[in-house]
This record gives sequence, structure tokens and C-alpha cells, in this order.
Amino acid sequence: MNEISQKLLLEANRVILDEIKSLEKAATRLNEKFAQAVILMSNANKVILSGIGKSGLVAKKIAASLSSIGVSSVFLHPVESLHGDLGMVQKGDVVILLSKSGSTEEIVRLVPYLKMRNAGIISIIGNMNSFLATNSDIALDGSVDYEACPHNLVPTSSTLVAQAIGDALVVGCMHYKKVTIEDFARLHPLGQLGKNITLKVKDIAHTKKHLPAVTSSDTFKTALIEITEKGLGCAVVIDSKGILEGIITDGDIRRALQKFNNIEKLKVSEIMTANPVTISSEAFLGEALGIMENRPSQINVLPVVDAKNKCIGVVRLHDILRSGQ
Repeated sequence: MNEISQKLLLEANRVILDEIKSLEKAATRLNEKFAQAVILMSNANKVILSGIGKSGLVAKKIAASLSSIGVSSVFLHPVESLHGDLGMVQKGDVVILLSKSGSTEEIVRLVPYLKMRNAGIISIIGNMNSFLATNSDIALDGSVDYEACPHNLVPTSSTLVAQAIGDALVVGCMHYKKVTIEDFARLHPLGQLGKNITLKVKDIAHTKKHLPAVTSSDTFKTALIEITEKGLGCAVVIDSKGILEGIITDGDIRRALQKFNNIEKLKVSEIMTANPVTISSEAFLGEALGIMENRPSQINVLPVVDAKNKCIGVVRLHDILRSGQ
């Protein structure tokens, strides 16, 4: 590694460590006002976020996160608000204003009009002695001692702290409103996340005539033909009653070819993986995905079994990932 690369890495480490320190300090400042803010947001008709510049970008992300857990939330541009968009603010709404200084002109001008519309005001600010702090129903301290920027100019630590407080508010609303995994899944029906907690293994598993299956007494050649014909990259090994005994995957085939010179009389029992990891047909896709990925050596296929260990199908990693597209 050359000298320039070393300096850049040292600077990157400094930035991250400085931001971590700012987050730790912000966590120690949370108090009863935070809980009050969560309750106010959770009982609002809708939550409106507003900020300018980098604070506006953070506000947009918080609004999106709130919407993702079922809290009606939108972003209001502070300039556009005074040119007609203020109409979205209604009695019973809560407005969260983000500002590092607490005296941002565009935000300050907005405050009296929000009060006129009887909206609750929560602020996430970097100056607790500012106009915004004294004119908010609840002011949350998002101050930082310094920015991670070497010149203390570019919003770095301050935006990270504001985002973290926003994330904490979102999670707080989840706890207060008792948002369940099922609730969250209903709001994310097309993404992989939604699929993982709504679809079950039985919904995508390859079963019946599409199931590649052999017996332990079959030859290696028979297994190869079955794997090739079914095109799933594997074959389950079952007995006469359909009880699972093992599985043959591409990895087993490669290991067999490396180990044995004469494969003509090779039996399935000699190359299969006995007692493989399995999954129930009633399991959610997220559970199957976790079993496949959270292992020292990742596996790409799982036999699907019933309560009596009878093999009724296979599910592949490829099938799970494709289901979320």
C-alpha cells in the first residue's frame, strides 16, 4: 500500500470514529421528551417532515421510513410550503422540523403558519438555545461538538446524528403501535423482504413430477441422468416409502469425480450427503434463506420434508431470490 492510500485510510478511520463519538453523545441526551415525541407522532393524523439542504434529505428518509411501517408521512419542502403546499398540514398533524442551527430562515418562516394550523411541532436541532428550540412543542437535541469534516464545515456528524434520532423515532413508533412482522410485510409485498415473511416454502418448491429423486442403490450414472433431466442441479435420495435419506448436489458430483477413478459401478450411497439439512413446507422463505446462508459453507438447495421426514420437494436459493424480483 502506497503512502497516499495509507493516509486516505487513516482519514477514513478518523471520520468514522468521530461520527461514532457524536452518536454516542447523542444517545446520552435522549430523555422523556423523546418518549413524548414518539407518542405524539404515533397518535397523529399524519407526520410531516421538513428541512432544507442536507437536513431536507435526512427528513425525506425519515418520512419514507415512517411510511414503511404504516405511519402516514410526507415530506414538505419549506419554501414550497409557503407557496401553496402548506395546505397539506391539517389539525391533528405533527410536523418534524430538522435544522442544525435552529435558525434556518426557511424553517423559521414556516413555524408561525404551522401554529396557525394547530399542528404539533417536533424539532431535531443542533442548537437548543435557538428560535426553533423555544418555539417547538418538543425539541430533540441533535447537536454535535464538531463535524467529521477536517474543516468543521461539511455536514457529516450532524446529519448522521439527525438521521439516527429519526431512526430511533421510527423504531419507537413501531414499539408504541405494536407493528408486527406481518404488518410490515403487507407494506412491502413485492420486495425480497416482503416475500421472505409472506411466502412459504411450499409456494415455490419443486414437487411431484418435477422432483429429481433416486434411491441409495441406484448407480452414479442413474443419478447423473436424473439430475440432468430435471435440471435443478441436485437429486434427493429416498427409500421406497419416500423417506429422505440423503441428497446429491453438484458439489457431491465434483468430489466423487476427484475421489474415484472408476465410476462405472459407483453407487449413490457412496457419494450422497446423508442426513442433509431440511426445511418444512410451511416455513417462510426467510427461514429457508437463513438456513442456506448462515452456515460456514453456504448451501444452495434444501430438501422439503413433511412431519414424517418424507421428501415432498426441493427449494433452491435461486428460487427464493427470483421470487423477490
